[in-house]
Amino acid sequence: MNKPAEKTILVVDDEDDIRNFLELALAEAGFRVKTASDGFEALEQVKKEIPDMISLDLVMPKKSGAMFYRELVKNKKWAHIPVLIVTGHARDDIGRADLKELTMSGPGIYLEKPISPPRYVAAVKKLLGLDATSEEKEMAEQVTLQSELKNLIDDTDAETLRKLKKLLKDKNL
Repeated sequence: MNKPAEKTILVVDDEDDIRNFLELALAEAGFRVKTASDGFEALEQVKKEIPDMISLDLVMPKKSGAMFYRELVKNKKWAHIPVLIVTGHARDDIGRADLKELTMSGPGIYLEKPISPPRYVAAVKKLLGLDATSEEKEMAEQVTLQSELKNLIDDTDAETLRKLKKLLKDKNL
């Protein structure tokens, strides 16, 4: 199985501090990291060197993550690149529609900001099919389950949500 040092991750985020934070987390885990601050820069980076995976913010100026993703999947050379959405706008009017569209048609999993480096690295390793510690596997599974549940909850009626809330509180699963 491949090692992190053999994998290049493109981190796309318009916020310098978040981009640097994610870059550092990946670099410390042994990955090669490229960065871009918007969808235009991300396309230029992909044209120069096709990354093994893309960490993508949704809401960015110039060219959003959603616009970048739509363009990415139209190209046969790039359509196979795994994408992990990392967003602070999963539940608001700015990003909710794009997130729902992209998780239904593409990446499927996402992380909501703020995120911890261990959870982020675990999700990256899972998407890339890399060896992970048992703790990383557990965190990656939790990320996947949370993403799936959030998508289901978004389309659920109020009465079902009340029942689900009661079940979770009572822990009678």
